[in-house]
Amino acid sequence: MAIISSTTFLCYSTLKSQSPSLISSSSSPHFLTPKKVSFKPTKQITLNGNAGNSGFLLRVSSSSAAEFSTNTGDILSDVSVFTASGQPVLFKDLWDQNEGVAVVAFLRHFGCFCCWELASALKEAKPKFDSAGVKLIAVGVGTPDKARILAEGVPFPMDSLYADPERKAYDVLGLYYGLGRTFFNPASAKVFSRLDQVMKATENYTIKATPDDVSSVLQQGGMFVFKGKQLLYARKDEGTGDHAPLDDIFDVCCKTPVS
Repeated sequence: MAIISSTTFLCYSTLKSQSPSLISSSSSPHFLTPKKVSFKPTKQITLNGNAGNSGFLLRVSSSSAAEFSTNTGDILSDVSVFTASGQPVLFKDLWDQNEGVAVVAFLRHFGCFCCWELASALKEAKPKFDSAGVKLIAVGVGTPDKARILAEGVPFPMDSLYADPERKAYDVLGLYYGLGRTFFNPASAKVFSRLDQVMKATENYTIKATPDDVSSVLQQGGMFVFKGKQLLYARKDEGTGDHAPLDDIFDVCCKTPVS
């Protein structure tokens, strides 16, 4: 408990001390025009009708499900991120865009202790997803050197980890952002039911993994499942630590024929 509290307040105090004028600065559009925050409970929504011509139903778990469409894969395809080694790569090159099934987990940022826990859970689940022919991909906010700190500390396979320092993919998907979502959303309380996992995953944690752009600590993540470019499942994290259950994600993948 003490570890989590001190880390949370350290991140918050760092944000305040290093950037005291961010809230009012005209150079920080994320603070001046933050994404709309509403604290409605997350609900599971199934959109009736076929997604494309494959006969799959698009499953969306989000309080704003209407904003996701079946062409999300097309929209993401030309977004550029970086490998953990620092090489630029397009989203469309991360998995087979024809028939490949991929789970794309968007972490908040590489210095988030809850994201170290999620990365640890993804690493533990990876053999199961691999055996089902599903590619697991993790994307985080920060530069490649920050990604490597997380990869080495968890540890997490670097060939499955990507960095999005400018939050391009997060903005395209409309993932939540803001002070309220990060520190005060009721959904964040879920993390207290996973304290043992968090403490184990953060044994090697260092705040040095936090992005140099401290405004990035206000970014929230999400979870998406694709078959080729086709979106099968989408979930936006309502608050810090509000991660999609991996058993649910695996269930979605198992109902999807893999070539």
